[in-house]
Formats: sequence, C-alpha cells, structure tokens
Amino acid sequence: MVIVMGQEATGGDVASIVAVVRAAGVEAFVSRGVTRTIVGLVGDVTQLDAANLRGMPGVREVMRVSTPYKLVSRENHPERSTVRVGGVPIGPGTVTLIAGPCAVETPEQTLQAARMAQAAGATLLRGGAYKPRTSPYAFQGLGEKGLRILADVREETGLPIVTEVVDARDVELVASYADMLQVGTRNAQNFALLQAVGAAGRPVMLKRGMNATIEEWLMAAEYVAQRGNLDVVLCERGIRTFETATRNTLDISAVPVAQRLSHLPVIVDPSHSGGRRDLVLPLTRAALAVGADGVIIDVHPHPEQALCDGPQALVDTDLGELAQVMRDLPPLLGKSAAAPAALI
Repeated sequence: MVIVMGQEATGGDVASIVAVVRAAGVEAFVSRGVTRTIVGLVGDVTQLDAANLRGMPGVREVMRVSTPYKLVSRENHPERSTVRVGGVPIGPGTVTLIAGPCAVETPEQTLQAARMAQAAGATLLRGGAYKPRTSPYAFQGLGEKGLRILADVREETGLPIVTEVVDARDVELVASYADMLQVGTRNAQNFALLQAVGAAGRPVMLKRGMNATIEEWLMAAEYVAQRGNLDVVLCERGIRTFETATRNTLDISAVPVAQRLSHLPVIVDPSHSGGRRDLVLPLTRAALAVGADGVIIDVHPHPEQALCDGPQALVDTDLGELAQVMRDLPPLLGKSAAAPAALI
C-alpha cells in the first residue's frame, strides 16, 4: 500500500500519517520527489483503515500496488516523472545529453573533454573519479582529487556533475561534490550502497546490472526510492549475452518496457553497450528513436592515451555529427533537447 500526499501537504501532515501507520505496527518509508511525497507501507496493512487515511490532512490518494516495486511503479504514479539535476531536466518532454570523460585523469583532460561535450549539446558532465574495474591492476580513478577536478570544471563550464560512487562509505563525500550520483552496473544490486545513495539527498542514475532482468533493475530502484528519494533515472547500458561482437548487448526494447512499467526517466549508454567508437552514434540514434529520455556518452580529447575505455570515446570529428543528431531527432519525436540550467 502507498499513500500519496498532495503538493499542499506539510511536514506535519506527513508526520501524522507516519505516526498513525506505525501505531498500527506497519513500517512507513517517506519518499520525496519533485512534485509529490509518497509514504510507502511495509507490513500487515489490513490493520489500517484506508478510508480513515484518505480523510487525513494532505492525503491525495491511498492505493494498493500489486507490483513488488511499489514506489517506482506506473500503478502508483501513472504520469511519467521528470528528474532535475542542477536545474537540467531528464524526463519525457526532453532528450538530455550527458557527456564527458569515462575517467577523470588530469584537470586539462577533463576541462577539454567538458568543452567538447558542451559543444555537442551536453547539459550535464559525466566523469569518473572512482572506477570499479574488472582487473585490480587497472586504473581505479583519482578519488577525491578527481572530485575536486570535476568541481573546478563545473565552475569553469557551468555543467552539473554526474559521477559514480562505488562504496557506501564514500557516499557522503561524493555527494558533497556531485549534482547526481551514479550507481554502476557492478553495484546495481549492492543493496547497502543503493540505500545509502537513496538517503544522500541527490538525484541518482541507476545503471542496469549486466545480468539483471528488468524487474531486478526496477527492484534496485525501489531500494533507492524506499530510502526517501524518488529522483532516480534508469540507465540501460547493455547486458551480458553470448554475443562477443560488441562489448555488451544493448537491450533497446528495455527502454519502452521500463517506461511502461515505471514512471522513472530512462536513458541509454551507447558507449558502454557497443564498446566501439563506430557504434556510438548508430546506437544513439536507435536510443532516441525508441523514446529514450537521454543518452550518456564518453568523450576524450586523446582517446589513444585514455586510462579507461579509450576505444569507445568520441573525438572532435564525431561530435559535429552527435550535435546534429541531438538537434534533428528530438523534434521528430515531439521532444526538445534539454537546455542548459542557466537557460531554464
């Protein structure tokens, strides 16, 4: 069962609901989004009088949700949601380009990549300060030094930061720098981390686990939502299959399926799915054509020198075509490219 609070609901109204619910022996989780607050109930809700709850101040609706991912379900929230990151919207009315270096290496490299991304139409900057890698000997990121570089580049360019957090112990530190916290494919079912980012007070990008079903992906988002945060963006980044011609297999059908099942925005990572520079633009077109709310793309000024994922990073010669894709395709789909925060 979930209780949907109206926009006019006060903090006191929410506290009263929680008190009544807990007095009946049912646990309550308060999740706040941009436009409304939801109280999710866990336990024996048969002890609660739904009619009485509907009559309490600030309550818009009381409903039973049959899906296991109650807070992120379209059953609970029929209209699709928009998440704002530093003022930049990600949602059904826009197509948002998130771009930047896969890994932060130096101040110069990060700033140059950010300028390249911005020239192609990016309104959010991606960059990894912490890099969970398959090999323990591979570059693992600069840590807080990388976060400081990202913060300096944000100051220089005005682009809000999207960066990954890989350990629940680092959430507070990363959140002090980032505008959006990213949970990567390897941590998509790290439930302690999901709960920690849910409580951090920042929008969250949740990449699909490389072996996760769509339901498992949405259940992971539910972990974040249950800790009070409905500002979650789902990212399809390719799944592991028998195919070896590409780095991962982009499940393009996951975009409309997830959008039908959940109210959360859904974006696509064409860089990590294809794993090759020549596939990034075709997969970007496919993602936008199927209705993705945005894409997240790797760019690098010198990919041959990159410490992480150089073969998939776009370079200057690709960015003019990317910019044209971002200009031309969204209007055909009844959307607009997301404007920079300063222009909103």
